[in-house]
Order: sequence, then C-alpha cells, then structure tokens
Amino acid sequence: MIKTALFVRLEAKPGKAAEVENFLRGGLPLVEQEPATLAWFGIRLGPTTFGIFDAFPDESGRQAHLSGKVAAALMAKAPELLAQPPAIEKADVLAVKLPA
Repeated sequence: MIKTALFVRLEAKPGKAAEVENFLRGGLPLVEQEPATLAWFGIRLGPTTFGIFDAFPDESGRQAHLSGKVAAALMAKAPELLAQPPAIEKADVLAVKLPA
C-alpha cells in the first residue's frame, strides 16, 4: 500500500533541458533496483521545467530512496544542470489507483 510520496521540481539551466531529460530517462534502471519505490515518474512540466514523482509504502521507503543512487546522482549533477537546487516536497498519499 502506498502511503508516502515525493514531488521534486527541477528547473534546467539555459541550454540544459535535453540533458535533464536524459538524466531522468537514465534514472529509471536505478530506481527499478529500489524495492520500496513502488511508483516513479520522471515528468516534463514545460520547456525547462521537469519533475519527479515517486511513491512509497512508508517513511522508511521514502528515506531509503532519498539516500539512494538516483538521489545521489541528482545532487551531484544539480550544479551543472539545474538553475536552482531541486525543490523536494514530501507528501502523504490519500488515495491511489494503480493497475492490478
């Protein structure tokens, strides 16, 4: 059951949108190795605005993700790719519909 989530807003530096998109696409194999990350979406909100939405069964799963390989890679690449630090918001999931 999904109870917690993260929404991370990413604003690419000028000329870096394609690299941010590639970073998000490349993050999927790393996230697939995280058993407590039950859902993960790399999204584009606009020409230079991106996001990550991911969901977890509990707080320990969320913390494991925040300490994982994708988070570490994002923080390492942030100064090069992003106009500002990632805006990370924690959320409680109130309702869910997933494929059976």
